[in-house]
Formats: sequence, structure tokens, C-alpha cells
Amino acid sequence: MKREVLLDTGPLVAFINARDRYHNWAILHWAQIAPPLLTCEAVISEACFLLRGIKGGQEAVLELLRRGVMRLPVRIDEHLNQITWLLEKYCDIPMSLADACMVRMSEMYPDSILLTMDNDFKIYRKNRKQVIQVLLPPDL
Repeated sequence: MKREVLLDTGPLVAFINARDRYHNWAILHWAQIAPPLLTCEAVISEACFLLRGIKGGQEAVLELLRRGVMRLPVRIDEHLNQITWLLEKYCDIPMSLADACMVRMSEMYPDSILLTMDNDFKIYRKNRKQVIQVLLPPDL
């Protein structure tokens, strides 16, 4: 069975932005992953916001969706109770909407691994107590 890869904002931005400190790391790992990478609308929104100053950055995010390199299998409105619970539980960190969606997706895809640059995922738990498998740059 294929292991699903969940995509957080940081690696998406680094993949597109050649000036990003982790660009080469992102390119290396993306090359080893069979599409589609699974993500959510909140990650797409964050990435577009962060790439707004990079010529063609936002368009590149949308093109990855168009080409099927990324897929959005989760609608926030279908998981409001679980996402709201996560936001409340981790409000002291604080947890972003994108992070809550990624935790929820890790619950839905139990054998998945999360491609991220966010150390908070070492704290977050899926299904209330299970560690989320993450792939982080080695210096994070």
C-alpha cells in the first residue's frame, strides 16, 4: 500500500521559492514522492500569501493543484468539530487552522507522513495521543 504524504505550508513555499533556505531540501524530497501530495485549503491560502511577493509564486501553487501534483481531499466544513477541538486544545501553542487541518488529515490517513518545517508537529497528537510521523529538515 502506498504511503500518503501530507504537505504543510513550509515545504510548499520552499519548493517554489528558489531563494528559500530550504529550497534544495524541498526539491530533493519532492523528487522522491509520487504525486499527489495531500494538503488542505488553509495550506494553499498560507502558501499563496507567503509567495505573493515572488513573481509567479501564487500561480505556481495553483498550477500544482491544476496538474494534480497536490490534491485537497478534506473540506474544513466536513470536519468542523474535530478541527475546532484541536484549535481549542492547542490554543497555548497557538495552533493555526492549517496545522489543525494537517493533524486532522493525519488522523484520516493513519499511515501517512507529514512533510513539514514546523516543530509544533512534534507536540501535536493525532487521535489525542498518537505521534504524527513527520519529515523535517535535519536542522529543525
